[in-house]
Amino acid sequence: MVSRWKALGEQYALLPLRLFLGVTFIYAGLDKLTDAHYFQGVGDGQSFAAMTSGLKGSSPIGPLLDLALKAPTAFALAFALGELAVGLGALFGVLGRVAAIGGVLLNLSLFLTVSWQVHPYYLGNDLIYLMAWVPLVLAGTPYLSADAWFTSVRAARSARRLER
Repeated sequence: MVSRWKALGEQYALLPLRLFLGVTFIYAGLDKLTDAHYFQGVGDGQSFAAMTSGLKGSSPIGPLLDLALKAPTAFALAFALGELAVGLGALFGVLGRVAAIGGVLLNLSLFLTVSWQVHPYYLGNDLIYLMAWVPLVLAGTPYLSADAWFTSVRAARSARRLER
């Protein structure tokens, strides 16, 4: 009995993390898409453009931020939609590893910009989120997910082909 519980615990160990990251990133993406300030220009201090412009000088990826500032609305939209896609992918287990890699990249960019000036480093939350995505990059979403369902459908089709 103990080994059965241990096996179940190991099997579903990443599920709470996946659910948390999925819901959080869906919320973050929707929050940006519905924020009246997010898509405004540099004149609005709460906009993507103003925040990016303010972070450019202190970020180790400042030259990349110049690129984002050439088309701030497009980059703001891409970032918000990226968060939404990553969240949905993680929550429902659709291309789970790809979603997790997207989460790593989004949080790496946030760590190198928004959280870069936070000292000590462990007080900035973006590094923690980045590290939280890593187990999902390694393990994917093999349980209670669309990925698992697609895998079982492919396995069943392969088995039927072999029977013929």
